[in-house]
Amino acid sequence: LFPKPCWRLTPRGSRAMERKGSISAVERGTAIVRVSTDALEAFESINVESPTQFHPKCIRESTDLSTTRGETHRSEDNKQSAKAQVEIAPKGSQSDFNMKGIMFQLTAEMIGTFVIVIFGVGSVVTAVTTGAQRGIWQVAVVWGFGVTLAILVSAEISGAHLNPAVSLAFLLVRPVQSFDKNFWIASLKCFLYMIAQCIGGILGGIVNLGIYGETIASFERANNIIRGEAGSERSAMVFGEYFPNPGFKDTPVRTSDVSPIQACAIEAWGTCVLCFVIFTITHPKNPILGKESRPMAPYFIGFTVAALISLYAPQTQAGWNPARDFGPRIVAAFAGWGRIAIPGPRNGFWVYIAGPMIGGPIGAFLGENYMNLRKYKSK
Repeated sequence: LFPKPCWRLTPRGSRAMERKGSISAVERGTAIVRVSTDALEAFESINVESPTQFHPKCIRESTDLSTTRGETHRSEDNKQSAKAQVEIAPKGSQSDFNMKGIMFQLTAEMIGTFVIVIFGVGSVVTAVTTGAQRGIWQVAVVWGFGVTLAILVSAEISGAHLNPAVSLAFLLVRPVQSFDKNFWIASLKCFLYMIAQCIGGILGGIVNLGIYGETIASFERANNIIRGEAGSERSAMVFGEYFPNPGFKDTPVRTSDVSPIQACAIEAWGTCVLCFVIFTITHPKNPILGKESRPMAPYFIGFTVAALISLYAPQTQAGWNPARDFGPRIVAAFAGWGRIAIPGPRNGFWVYIAGPMIGGPIGAFLGENYMNLRKYKSK
């Protein structure tokens, strides 16, 4: 969701490069250079050695040498004599695929998805089994903040996809900025992201089962629910998702009123809206937040998730995320729910995978091209 950090070039003799999250000004005679994969020849103007070995994720932006903190301007002689030194990226970085870096990113995706399950699915557990949250909106609000926190803890490292549908959308719409300029390597990284996200979902489901196991058992005992038998989706819903929402059993809606195709369409639509919002508010041509307000983006994405849950959770429990559903669902299958978890009462577990994977790229494509229309805006 957020751009990777770029590098700072320092005069020879100074400390080697330091990571910097954004490029905004020139400090103490440093030349800030963003490296572009399509315009590396421009580096000749600042006398940088081996420009082809730079990190391809960065974007070039060179500035004049100047000074701050009481210093005025460097003399022309000093400008000409100052030579930039840059830390060369590891060998093979032209494709931006090195094992150490990718493992760090995969870990961030796993942790971020784990946080989503702990907060979001955890709120479903407490609402269903104890009534701690009253009404769908209270659950939705916890979900929204859980998503926000997950983005905040992982965005700087991996871009905070945290959702296979979002990763697929970035692969198809913004592959170079999100993964790699080589589409096949980008596809491999996207697949590894999805695996890491599912692992995070499984770990989150295990933790929730360990914490709430006895509470879930008490709920089943009080409602005469036999785990793994027909009707036990009322307790299995605290891991995976079902349509229509088993928690609304007292409403006039019957099971047959929401077909698998309709549920898949709802999941696709909700994920489409979510990805549309993600790709519009993070688009470089969208100045609505401004540079100073950019850190608010995770909150707006979390608010979007909360709003969508409040609208569509009565129909499908509002998944929008295959890793959030399938990871805990695997835990439920091994914890006694068996076929109620996978493949589900109507073999409908695929709905929460196919729906988001279809709707996510569509919403991303619409959002990306909607912002590209900004160049036609009348002045």
